Amino acid sequence: MEAKVISGGTRFTRLPRSYVRPESERPRLSEVSAFEHVPIIDLGCNDRSRVVHQVGDACRVYGFFQVINHGVSTEVVERMQEVAAEFFRLPGEEKMKLYSEDPTKTMRLSTSFNEKKEKVHEWRDSHSLHCHPLEKYMEEWPANPPTFKEFARNYCREVRGLGYRLEELISESLGLEKDAIVNILGEQGQHTAVNFCPPCPEPELTYGLPGHTDPNALTILLQDIHVTSLQVLKDGKWVAINPHPNAFVINIGDQLQALSNGRYKSVWHRAIVNADKPRMSIASFLSPSSHALISSPVSLLDNGRGPIYREFTYAEYYKKFCSRNLDQEHCLELFKNRKRKWHEFNCY
Repeated sequence: MEAKVISGGTRFTRLPRSYVRPESERPRLSEVSAFEHVPIIDLGCNDRSRVVHQVGDACRVYGFFQVINHGVSTEVVERMQEVAAEFFRLPGEEKMKLYSEDPTKTMRLSTSFNEKKEKVHEWRDSHSLHCHPLEKYMEEWPANPPTFKEFARNYCREVRGLGYRLEELISESLGLEKDAIVNILGEQGQHTAVNFCPPCPEPELTYGLPGHTDPNALTILLQDIHVTSLQVLKDGKWVAINPHPNAFVINIGDQLQALSNGRYKSVWHRAIVNADKPRMSIASFLSPSSHALISSPVSLLDNGRGPIYREFTYAEYYKKFCSRNLDQEHCLELFKNRKRKWHEFNCY
């Protein structure tokens, strides 16, 4: 099935057949309601114990939250948004120089997560960049637009700092030392995906991204303030997360669900598309080092009853994750500890 970059400026009047989901897999947009109780956490609050408590509650109950007063400068965010939009306005032939179907490449433009395995494409173009260490990866970033490397570098640096700050708060919320999670995850990798979805003629038939969990530790998402697209699965129903001004959406990845022994949720989420407006989002991912051994600290093992998940390295986990379709069952199911009976544990 041939994929193509869809941000070439053509306004589609019909959804190409390769993007149409089977009826049973469609988003059923009429059944989705806005979620009115999204946790919004003010990281500028001087009461650290209060922030830690709020972060813990959000991770346990929802698996995601939004943060304001987060320390990433407005100028850095705006410049990243501007240069990302400029990139997607480039002629199609210019962008196609970066196109690849290989999900292991450290910089590429693509239309889907794993084009060789999937049966239906996703209605988006995604520019994926590895960002750490910067000196290793920046050279392969595009030279056009001319300011891309500078603006993306500044953005990645500040978002990484926010990620480490959040991991310290999450660690404390679990009753651990603030650097416990950072130490377990090792020298964390980082990559950023800039996603662009042009107006879609039939948004009820496709997705920007189908339902999935993130395989990494922590995701920091900058939503398009003008278009609501993010939806999360809450109590068995999909609900829409309206963007909050000057906020990032934070969601827990699979590694933190495993590390927390199931106390915190790696939430199922998806991105829908819009019939009238284009949408752009910027997702940044912090991932354990390839050889980091993911296991729960002893204090989180439910009074000695044992771990829900067996020990594994992140390299082992990610290899399994990439061998599957994005919207298959939760990959963590494959790493459950089979030595004990499941009913002995309170996962979530």
